[in-house]
Amino acid sequence: MRIVFMGTPDFSVPVLESLLDSRHEVVAVVTQPDRPKGRGKEIQMSPVKETALARGTAVYQPARARDGEFIEKMRALAPDLMVVIAYGQILPQELLDVPRFGCINIHASLLPRYRGAAPIQWAVINGDKETGVTTMMMDAGMDTGDMLETRVVPIDEKETGGSLFDKLSFLGGELILSTIDRLEAGTLVRTPQDDGQATYVSKISKELGEIDWGRSAVEIERLIRGLNPWPSAYTHCGGKLLKLWDADVEKRADQPGQPECPEFSEPGTVLTAAGDVLRIQTGDGVLRVRTLQLEGKKRMDTAAFLRGFAIAPGTVLGKE
Repeated sequence: MRIVFMGTPDFSVPVLESLLDSRHEVVAVVTQPDRPKGRGKEIQMSPVKETALARGTAVYQPARARDGEFIEKMRALAPDLMVVIAYGQILPQELLDVPRFGCINIHASLLPRYRGAAPIQWAVINGDKETGVTTMMMDAGMDTGDMLETRVVPIDEKETGGSLFDKLSFLGGELILSTIDRLEAGTLVRTPQDDGQATYVSKISKELGEIDWGRSAVEIERLIRGLNPWPSAYTHCGGKLLKLWDADVEKRADQPGQPECPEFSEPGTVLTAAGDVLRIQTGDGVLRVRTLQLEGKKRMDTAAFLRGFAIAPGTVLGKE
């Protein structure tokens, strides 16, 4: 098949590479325009563009996918199929109608659950036991098209947003080839989504990472994992930003000789800070921090952190 691929971030790259290595012909890659990034605001190419150029594939970067001139260029390519994954723009119906077989989207959830942005992080944050990847025929809605195939992935107890990102990214590369094979063979079954079961999730923001110590230890531990590696969960200690990268929910709070504060303190109170133990009271239960990072410092395990930064029991985190 003649395929136009549309995608932008790292998550899209394994799917592009899978198509480039297949028997199909990727006639063009469409990605977002180069943008300034980092502290120096240097103009950078998207990971998809870098991959496409390295493989000698033509790249298009329209500012708006609904631009008439761009749509005409796509028509001129006469693609059989468009494959879209994390492109970053809503596609107009006029563009969806260009390929002979339509447009297939690869979405990182088990639709209709988690339509919209950031389904990977929210699956971890919400404590789901499983998630997966869905291929669907695109329509003009937000992830509302008919489902084609799915692959289910269990979410491990210590799964992070980053580790799940990698799993689903490579799974998408496998699933798209299966979907295209069935499309060519005429055996692909389209299953309409049950809109009544649909859930939508918002984009992840840095502000989401600020820990509300009034929430339960279970919820905070999930937030820490879901926002690892970006944007990270954080609090404040002594006026400095303190990122938490790994933590456990303490099964019991009655550890003889450990707590140096009352049995229940204000949420955010440091109960123990000695050796390799950093225990923090939450609104429900105790969180035991394993890995953390103080503003301006590198990431450390608790023992190394406490050797260089003393925290007095009774300190309340979250207060700048």
